[in-house]
Amino acid sequence: MKKLNRLKAVPMGQQILWWAIRAALLIFGIYGLLHNSVTQFLMGLFAIAFTHMWDMWQLFGGKSFITRVGYFPQTLLNIFICFGVVVGYVLNTKTNFQHIDLIEHFMSGVVASYFAYDFAVVFQGRSRHLSPGLASMFALCFSVFILVGWEFYEFTMDRLYGYDLQKSPILAEDGLVDTMIDMILAGAGSVLGMFWVAFVKNGIIGKNKKEIRAAVKARSKADKEAELRYIAEHPEEY
Repeated sequence: MKKLNRLKAVPMGQQILWWAIRAALLIFGIYGLLHNSVTQFLMGLFAIAFTHMWDMWQLFGGKSFITRVGYFPQTLLNIFICFGVVVGYVLNTKTNFQHIDLIEHFMSGVVASYFAYDFAVVFQGRSRHLSPGLASMFALCFSVFILVGWEFYEFTMDRLYGYDLQKSPILAEDGLVDTMIDMILAGAGSVLGMFWVAFVKNGIIGKNKKEIRAAVKARSKADKEAELRYIAEHPEEY
């Protein structure tokens, strides 16, 4: 029942978008299978699985703190997955366009920052409020950590299995240039995502911003009152 209640909280427009993306990925995979590309078929299946991450967390029935992360980061992830798998794959294999990787790294920074802000607030717990500034800094650091980890992955795969993810022979300068461009773009996306999610979560932009801003002010006032009470009860610590 808890799972159903959580899923009902997702607006119909968001659910339609999720299923449209899954349908596009399924068509993409089946098309690959019909044209003797098992890799494309498996890519589509794995991508569909990742679009169900938010749903799968609900199977814990609220026992995992991550189930309290909102649905919107999953929407961003689904759009990113569809773009990277379908659009990126087609452009890489069917055209001479060479810059899809740059767009994907920038988008990854935005998505990771948005998710990380919610993740930080939820991880702090329901009874304790996290400073918006600290949550924003965590979002930025988490996003940069993800992009550094991805560059570790690219380097390892190239060296161990002879891939060409960094588009460079061993010890050539091209690999360094590719890595730095990827990190700069993903970092720029992380900064954009950090400000975007902070402004949305604190009622500066977006829907219902007046109500959100009022709730934020109320929480801030309650935190200050609680701090003053603690100081009054434990003067020896100050």
